[in-house]
Amino acid sequence: MHPQRGRVRRASRSSRQRKLKKTFSLSPESVNFLKRLAKSYDSDSEALDALIREREREAEKQRIDAAITNYYDSMSEEEREENRAWGEFAESQFPTE
Repeated sequence: MHPQRGRVRRASRSSRQRKLKKTFSLSPESVNFLKRLAKSYDSDSEALDALIREREREAEKQRIDAAITNYYDSMSEEEREENRAWGEFAESQFPTE
């Protein structure tokens, strides 16, 4: 906790790295959203950085989900049946209550 403002202090990887200064033009709605978000952070920059990192994590999760879907969609019926058989075998190894 930040002792003076009661905000949660986050030690992000970006705070440990040298930051680059950029200038952006944002719509009034985006500025208002950023201001509201920044109330939970120490600055607008920290809030924007957190928002970008969150979006990066979401994009990576979507990429992984798509790769998994593609893997299963590309399986032959024979491979699916083999997976089903292994799954049934594995389930049979657990004690029933």
